[in-house]
Amino acid sequence: MSRSAAIAASMLAGAALLYGELGGAFDAPLDHPAIEYEKRAGNDPVAKLNRKLLEGQVQLKFEGASGYLRSVLEALDVPVESQLAVFSKTSLQARLINPRNPRTIFFNDTVAVAWVRGEPFVEVAAEDPQQGVIFYTLDQKKTDRPQLQRNDSCLQCHESYVTLGVPGTLVRSAFPATDGTPLRHLGDYVPDHRSPMEQRWGGWFVTGKLGAVRHMGNLLVGDPKELEPKFAELRPESLRAVFDGGDYLSPYSDVVAHLVFEHQMHMINLFTRVSWETRWALYEHRSDFAVRVREAAHELADYMLFVDEAQLGGKIQGTSGFQEKFAERGPRDHMGRSLRQFDLDRWLMRYPCSFMIYSEAFEALPSEAKEAIYKHMWDILSGTVAGKKYARLSLADRQAVVEILRETKKDLPDYFRH
Repeated sequence: MSRSAAIAASMLAGAALLYGELGGAFDAPLDHPAIEYEKRAGNDPVAKLNRKLLEGQVQLKFEGASGYLRSVLEALDVPVESQLAVFSKTSLQARLINPRNPRTIFFNDTVAVAWVRGEPFVEVAAEDPQQGVIFYTLDQKKTDRPQLQRNDSCLQCHESYVTLGVPGTLVRSAFPATDGTPLRHLGDYVPDHRSPMEQRWGGWFVTGKLGAVRHMGNLLVGDPKELEPKFAELRPESLRAVFDGGDYLSPYSDVVAHLVFEHQMHMINLFTRVSWETRWALYEHRSDFAVRVREAAHELADYMLFVDEAQLGGKIQGTSGFQEKFAERGPRDHMGRSLRQFDLDRWLMRYPCSFMIYSEAFEALPSEAKEAIYKHMWDILSGTVAGKKYARLSLADRQAVVEILRETKKDLPDYFRH
């Protein structure tokens, strides 16, 4: 059986998997006094950049077909090596997107920037420590004082059950027709690090060294009307082997960047939902406040510690340079260990604790939520909570995570240090 046939056989009967208890609608409206999503002044990276642009501290440069894209990436400290290319028509600019003209996404720990050739604007999603993800667009028209404009119309897609009921990030995986149209009846997924590899990257280009790892990336469906669809498989070492990529900033859609991006997008949504859930329940004096906070905190802590992570299914290696740039950031302990070090043989990260624990969004969580998260993390890492669910974390890994956190996390509770 061919690789594409094997993937098809395992996927055609699939349905989207939802994890955890935080899915579904958030109980309060966006304008609730505890939230005020549209009213409160933003303190996200784009809001800070806009202030610098107004004050003349930063200038954006307009260059060729990609316009302000490269300059925006530099201003927001987003590496070009993080580029991901999606060719399924699953975003606002669906009419422009196809396998010869993919949409590209670049990201760092707090910002995602999107661009497709021919698009009249650059799109940016930025994580505010208090308010969650805020969306912006920048018109691709050369001007002396460009400004990124907040665009809440993005919530039409980016506030739903798959974003945990809050304004958030969204990654989709679906089999695409040859023109990029997603054929959702063949399989429609919202992947993160818990998803089987066979459910990931449908409608995306994936470059790098993947060995025998099975996935949905680089596949096109020939005639979707056939009872048994035929798949065409692309195997690009470079995107330039597939389409004219002269206007694109990178020839890669790196596999390691894909893995980090999927992990990070759901982590960001969890931060927002847990923060909002706690703030709303406190404001409303909910009698079930303690239960709500504990359940939300447990879900976030489990995800942060990669408790339900799916194995990769083979050795993976990136080729864009993203892998090296990502790993060199972030704090290290005296032994040189870091939560940004990769494994990529069986698991994503060498040490099973998310690098997002250092983020401003984690720091800004209400104290009640953060205390509950730390407590559950400690119960897992110390072995107080055991059982099959937590068997993925070896004793050596748990000890290493505790030791790294002791030296690199400034507000760690005292019980982590004994």
